[in-house]
Amino acid sequence: MILPNYFLADLPPEATLSPQMIQEACQTLKRNREQYLATRSTPQMVKLISELAENWLQPDYPFRQFALEHGPAATGFAHATLVRGLDAFFQELTRENLHTLVVHELGHAHRLDEMCATAAEARLQRAAMVRGPELLVHIASGNIPNPTLLSIILGLLTRSAQFVKCSRGASFLPRLFAHSLYEADAKLASCLEIAEWRGGDIALEDPLFAEASCVTATGSDETLAAVQQRLPKSVRFLGYGHRVSFGYITRGVLSGFGVKKIVVRAAEDVISWNQLGCLSPHLIYVETGGSVSPDQFAEKLAEELSRYEVDEPRGQVSVEVAATISSRRDFYRVRASASSETQMWSSDASTAWTVVYEADARFQLSCLNRFIYVKAVASLDEALNYADAVRGQVSTVGIAAQDDEAQALSTRLGRWGVTRICPLGQMQNPPLTWCHDGRPALGDLVEWIGWEQ
Repeated sequence: MILPNYFLADLPPEATLSPQMIQEACQTLKRNREQYLATRSTPQMVKLISELAENWLQPDYPFRQFALEHGPAATGFAHATLVRGLDAFFQELTRENLHTLVVHELGHAHRLDEMCATAAEARLQRAAMVRGPELLVHIASGNIPNPTLLSIILGLLTRSAQFVKCSRGASFLPRLFAHSLYEADAKLASCLEIAEWRGGDIALEDPLFAEASCVTATGSDETLAAVQQRLPKSVRFLGYGHRVSFGYITRGVLSGFGVKKIVVRAAEDVISWNQLGCLSPHLIYVETGGSVSPDQFAEKLAEELSRYEVDEPRGQVSVEVAATISSRRDFYRVRASASSETQMWSSDASTAWTVVYEADARFQLSCLNRFIYVKAVASLDEALNYADAVRGQVSTVGIAAQDDEAQALSTRLGRWGVTRICPLGQMQNPPLTWCHDGRPALGDLVEWIGWEQ
């Protein structure tokens, strides 16, 4: 497959972007939106998105085949990692789920199309509709592709023209998805632009921001602050900054045949997108007092990661990343030799996976790429006390607990500040309706228009 030059990201590496090119691209997107996108209905958009997602799930779909053939070299993710990640994403984009998302966040299935009212609104003789931004600009991070793909989907639902600025070298999958959209509906795809350059290029970004109605950005807190500072006052800003996640396992589930399932689920959270997303666990807290002790659980997790490396290998990492992992391994190897309260298991002759057990329950940031900590705690309160340093920065906690204790655990985590609690094994697979950083992903994009009758 040879991809035609439909988008700026299709230009050859030696091509140079100019401020005028960016400005003209934005103005073209706005014109195309008025002509081809603004009048589309929600059912039409839901149908198109869901059918496109179904295509991406088919083994013989050319764009999927191209992604899996060339993706490992372009993204650094192994073939199996791409299969797992893309399948999990596109399986969520069903008609039912897309319809549920609109109703869940906007209150009515036709809120994006016309003035409408829920039963409660009708009794008050009120109605409302919402409108999306004219030009939605996404400043995408380069860690994993799913957040960028989801941003595009949400922009399509709001009928916004979109300009997606990818990090240098991170446009492969967003660009490929844009081409699949072009094949499905060329007029619709003409309302979307994909480009890539190194962040902070003021010459290119100032004209982009000047044309934008709303800017979303994903990245470090410093990056978000820098972007927001440069936006015109009239431009809305939605920032998704640095977040961390962890797992929590109660003693009650660590007995009998269920232990194997818990170990597998924990391993799946570690290997999904090589642990690089904000929803991936840095560590897993394991309660003491169960049939399986925390250090025994860590050993079983290491065995499971070793098995996964055969079927779903991590893939290559940069020399710098490998050196960081090796250096941290050396640190814990010395510590383990001096104290039984630290143990380490790791892949032989590679940095593919690492498990570190520590009795010290202080929250520890992982260097990722399948490097996971297991920490022993007596209770959730103890774990949260030791995690106080990252309070307010925790996105997701994956829990493994008995049914009669899960609700109390979730309530406690929510009150502490966690914005998403899910079953262990599903940390990197949020539902379409999840609230990103505690905010409605679709609802935050739109403006409301009320009609008082």
